[in-house]
Amino acid sequence: MLKSKHMTDCLFCKMVTGEIPAHKIYENDRVLAFLDIGPVSPGHTLVISKAHAENLAANTVEDACALMTAIHDLAPKIARAVGASGYNLGMNHGEVAGQDVLHTHLHIMPRKEGEARAFVKTHPSQEELKGIAEKIRSNIA
Repeated sequence: MLKSKHMTDCLFCKMVTGEIPAHKIYENDRVLAFLDIGPVSPGHTLVISKAHAENLAANTVEDACALMTAIHDLAPKIARAVGASGYNLGMNHGEVAGQDVLHTHLHIMPRKEGEARAFVKTHPSQEELKGIAEKIRSNIA
């Protein structure tokens, strides 16, 4: 089956097209970055390839490089924006590895000194997410 640029039933593709809202923090022609709605830490961001591919190996090399370039630029800025001194990068490759949305994405999870390094989802309000997104965007510009 040939892959289309955007899959009509993919949650992340719908975020790319604006059909589903997201707390976007960064976007260019190949990638989109937005806050995770079930973050494991404040500022937990997903960086996705705009072109639909189920996982990194299914992406083009150009899209994979664009994803990593964005992460290289964004991760320290996101950490700084939320007062973190480090961050975890995470990517699940396939359902057996815990990939919930079958669209290439990588997690940036800011970490603060002295806080437990847990991977348990939290449930902040939309208002909290909006405030964090604004803080991060102001540190990226």
